[in-house]
Amino acid sequence: MQIRNALLAATIMALPLAAQAQPVTGLYIGAGVGPNLMQDETIKAAGTSGTLETNLGVAGVLSLGWGFGNGLRAEIEGDYRYNGLDKITGGGASTSVSGSEQKYGPMVNVLYDFTTLSPSFVPYVGAGIGYQWAQEHISSPGGGGSVSGSAGAFAYQAILGAAIPIAPVPGLAVTAEYRFMGLAGDRNYNFAGTSVKATDDYNHAILIGLRYAFGAPSAATTAAAAAPMAAPAPAPARSYLVFFDWDKADLTPRAQQIIHEAAANSTQVKYTQIQVNGYTDTSGTPQYNQGLSIRRAQAVAAELVKDGVPKAAIAIQGFGETHLLVPTGPGVREPQNRRVEIIIR
Repeated sequence: MQIRNALLAATIMALPLAAQAQPVTGLYIGAGVGPNLMQDETIKAAGTSGTLETNLGVAGVLSLGWGFGNGLRAEIEGDYRYNGLDKITGGGASTSVSGSEQKYGPMVNVLYDFTTLSPSFVPYVGAGIGYQWAQEHISSPGGGGSVSGSAGAFAYQAILGAAIPIAPVPGLAVTAEYRFMGLAGDRNYNFAGTSVKATDDYNHAILIGLRYAFGAPSAATTAAAAAPMAAPAPAPARSYLVFFDWDKADLTPRAQQIIHEAAANSTQVKYTQIQVNGYTDTSGTPQYNQGLSIRRAQAVAAELVKDGVPKAAIAIQGFGETHLLVPTGPGVREPQNRRVEIIIR
């Protein structure tokens, strides 16, 4: 309950500073720390078996990763987990023990950010594989001595988290994660000549941390993206702008009105060519955006022909997400960048 309340409080406090979410692009670093709950572990020695129980411990991670700009990330991670020992149960009896189990090692993770679900709260999921060393240190009560040993095993983990971008520092985000990590197979220890086998090493950690993406652009989404768009003002003489809805090449009634005005005015001037240039915002892949910009230009050109402009006088070009009217970072839905420009020369 205390952990859940702490997460809720941290989220509420961070909301006034939250920035517009954008996909991580390029190099980033991250760190996190929090409680680690280790499930009971089965141990076997000299033909007998028992259960090793631990107390709530701590976990920490450091990561270095790369974002591909489309929500996908890959990273390498070093982690550390510590849990104090509580007791060993077996044969109908329990024995209190002290000591610790410590785990550490490298992991390789692949994660995906769901940047389109919320403007300021980015959930993500991930999975990882790697190798962990598990070091056991067991002390018997009453000064009965202690034993220590270390063994390694391959490891795997699942990650469920969320990031809140911090507006004053571009590239910085607060992260909250749940991580499940398990060690594959058994681990064999040699405690003072006694062979001990350990298995079932499962861990649950809740981590609060920070992530910083190098070279991240400043928040470029304006209030106009969330507020209703006013009708576009007339462009300079002999130049007209037609705007489109997100991921659409359909003409709105306002777009048809602007095209009609351009066609009517073209009959009042002597022109050599009418250029119809299509553009998109930066959401979507560059290849898809290139095709979408051409479809928008073709839709405008077809409407000009319907309004009496000779088809041979029209030159169509698509520029995709280049030549942005409003500069933004990648993956930003900027209404003013979704346009076709009609230029009468």
